[in-house]
Amino acid sequence: MSNQASKDAYKQGILSIIANLLLFVAKYYAGIMSGSVAIITDAWHTLSDSTSSLILIIGNKLANKPADKEHPFGHGRIELITALIIGILLALVGFNFLISSIDKLVKGESANFGTLAIVVTIASVIINEALAQYAFFLSRKTGNQSLRADGWHHRSDGLSSFIILVGILIGGYWWWMDGALGIIMAGFIFYAAYDIFKEVVNPLIGQQPDEEMIVKIQEISSRIAEKDVSPHHFHIHTYGSHTELTFHIALDGDLCLSDAHLIADKIEKKVNETFSVETTIHIEPTGEDHTVKDIAEDNLNH
Repeated sequence: MSNQASKDAYKQGILSIIANLLLFVAKYYAGIMSGSVAIITDAWHTLSDSTSSLILIIGNKLANKPADKEHPFGHGRIELITALIIGILLALVGFNFLISSIDKLVKGESANFGTLAIVVTIASVIINEALAQYAFFLSRKTGNQSLRADGWHHRSDGLSSFIILVGILIGGYWWWMDGALGIIMAGFIFYAAYDIFKEVVNPLIGQQPDEEMIVKIQEISSRIAEKDVSPHHFHIHTYGSHTELTFHIALDGDLCLSDAHLIADKIEKKVNETFSVETTIHIEPTGEDHTVKDIAEDNLNH
């Protein structure tokens, strides 16, 4: 991650912490005054936003550390780990929402909303969506996944506040509205957590390039080698903004080592230029017992 990207993440984190601490105090007070479990739980959800933003700041600071002897690929994966932690926090908050809301329905409790609850809830919707949009903007600008995760956290808080606002406006007609809307909010939060997990788990455990990238690499390799070299055994390893790509190619076993190295080196450089990834190629010899066709079939079996 660049220094500017790190500074952007830091500023977004500080802004988020200040805004959410103020919202937490306002929501908690409004929840106590109205007796609404949804507003009180939403206040704790807001406080969890501050926690996630603190994790974001620490994580991005660590992720920006340069490579060293113990971590030759840098510390970029800390960014993915912080996004994963935020996702876990979201899932826990969603679970607490669900339990609290079900408990309120079982006990037959309703809320007594007033003007303060309405004003605080409207302010929460506006402020959290503004924070979410800012985080999404910085994520698109920097490619930082933990910023995107934090943006979803803000949006989930804004959505929950919006649903509570609806409950406030129509809750006078149905006593169970506060608890029922709390369950719906939990569903929103669980979905946000799932979306974050989906984005960060594959880069953390390693993955294969998408089909479009594989086809393009095959074209590049064949053009440079001037024949089919059957690129296969693709693996991508993501370290924040730094990405490592490895794959195998098949070259004539009678080709001299320097010529084989030259072909592989040219392919690596072109792939690097095309996809902005650090590429390493393993060369497999072909001959009477090991043909390009055999290697291609091997690749399909794996």
